[in-house]
Formats: sequence, structure tokens, C-alpha cells
Amino acid sequence: MAKNSAASTAKTLTVEQIGSPIRRESKQRETLKGLKLNKLHRTSTLEDTPSVRGMIEKVKHLVRVHETPPDGQ
Repeated sequence: MAKNSAASTAKTLTVEQIGSPIRRESKQRETLKGLKLNKLHRTSTLEDTPSVRGMIEKVKHLVRVHETPPDGQ
């Protein structure tokens, strides 16, 4: 039960793809897929973890990030 409440209070990030993966390294294309993005202007809501932040850092020129506060605040 504590695990469920911790997930509800975790901060989330909304990531929007703003750049095309065409003519990019394959690692960058795979990173976009890992962020659940595959077309321009698609958005994905992800949990704010160090691994997600690292993936965003690798493709920061292709995405826009919006921090979403935890529910109830």
C-alpha cells in the first residue's frame, strides 16, 4: 500500500517531441522510442527518475519537457 501512495506522490514529466529523428544517430532514435515518442508533437508522461532524466539529456535538442507537480498540490 505504501508503494501505491509513493507512486501517486511522485513527480512526473511530460515530454513532447519537437524535432525529427531523421538524419540522427541510431542511439538518439532509440532513445526517443524509449521515451515513448515516435512522431513530431506527440507527448508522453513519464515518472521523474534519474534514468528518464538521462534519456532526456541525450535528446534535449529534440524534446520539450514540462514538469508536472504531484497530485494534491
